[in-house]
Amino acid sequence: MTTPADPRHAMLRAVPLFAEASPDDLAALAAAATEVEIPPGRTIVRQGDPANGLFVIVEGRCHVVRDGAVLATLGPGEWFGELAVLDRGPRVASVVADAPSRLLALSAWDAERLLLERPPLALGVARTLASRLRTATEDHRH
Repeated sequence: MTTPADPRHAMLRAVPLFAEASPDDLAALAAAATEVEIPPGRTIVRQGDPANGLFVIVEGRCHVVRDGAVLATLGPGEWFGELAVLDRGPRVASVVADAPSRLLALSAWDAERLLLERPPLALGVARTLASRLRTATEDHRH
């Protein structure tokens, strides 16, 4: 297990998705995460593909594309891939690096294992995702 001195631990502590995670939960997440370097222009995940993990942007910038339209630009502290990991459905969008990017990757099987083993972590993640969904829903009212 990692310690708070591990740089991955500090990176994850700054991510809103894990805002409610305990130090032990963060250590478990950090131990399971892999740091990856992505060159600009590289597609990280492709719309329609099976989910293999979720990603946290540590450095760099990426854009989210669905059906050819750019939906969002993501930067440090933001994440993607959590929906496909949670519901095991196909990716709903592609994500492409705009700049050299450093990401933390957490495999779908490790994410699921950690959420099952650590109910408070699962509840915190669910609350964050519910808040994100509420914001998106409220932003699209007529």
